[in-house]
Amino acid sequence: MENGGKNKEADKSPLSFKGTNTVVILHGAWSSAEDWNHVVGHLTSAGSNVITVNLPGHGSDKTPVSSISLQLYVFEVLKAIGDKTDITLVSHSFGGIVASEVAELIAPQIKKIIYVAAFVPKNGDSLLSLAKTDSESLVGKNLIVDEKAGVASIVKEGIAETFMADAPTPVVEHVTNNLRPEPLAPLATPVTLTTANFGQIAKVYVHSQHDCTVSYSFQQRMVADAGITRTYSLPSSHTPFIVFSQVLSAILSLEASKN
Repeated sequence: MENGGKNKEADKSPLSFKGTNTVVILHGAWSSAEDWNHVVGHLTSAGSNVITVNLPGHGSDKTPVSSISLQLYVFEVLKAIGDKTDITLVSHSFGGIVASEVAELIAPQIKKIIYVAAFVPKNGDSLLSLAKTDSESLVGKNLIVDEKAGVASIVKEGIAETFMADAPTPVVEHVTNNLRPEPLAPLATPVTLTTANFGQIAKVYVHSQHDCTVSYSFQQRMVADAGITRTYSLPSSHTPFIVFSQVLSAILSLEASKN
């Protein structure tokens, strides 16, 4: 979902939270690390050390679909984090699944997880098992599954309404023309989470109130089920990092500076 740097933001509020911290950003399905470039710029200016992880098979990465798994995604994130500690793990959409599994494996290194319009799994959940319970999402009606190729796509005519109804036209056109199919296997893989590890990590949720990918009501349900009490809400579609990147960055910067 690369936006090609053509973002014209709707928000102009300045960042005001300074301090050195490490923020690791995990993008979602049909997306890439490049989609977060504006947020990365804001966070870096605010004093954060930012790491974006481009998951295999996304953006310009050429990893064969047959080699892609949830375990590979997790490995790439673990490799990027290394021995760093006090990590604020930011996840968007499907990235919430990856972030949760990563946090389970290296819980002592993670300060908190921030879910941005993201899936919040429980032990044994997969993205597909969760998504099937979101009756308001538009993904299902716009989804094209190619089981032989092992990928799923969104029909071109449904990309804007599903992901980014509030984005500037040039961004929508760029995304529509460059959206890559999403590998299926990681979406169907359940996570293994424990109370002793994942359960002990602080969690924050940033809602997108006009989301047609992960509906607002479903976001609220996941937050309640997970017992997350610290939340923010933005009047955005599923892609607040495009239209509300400064406001979102201010939230992330604030949370990264706090325990």
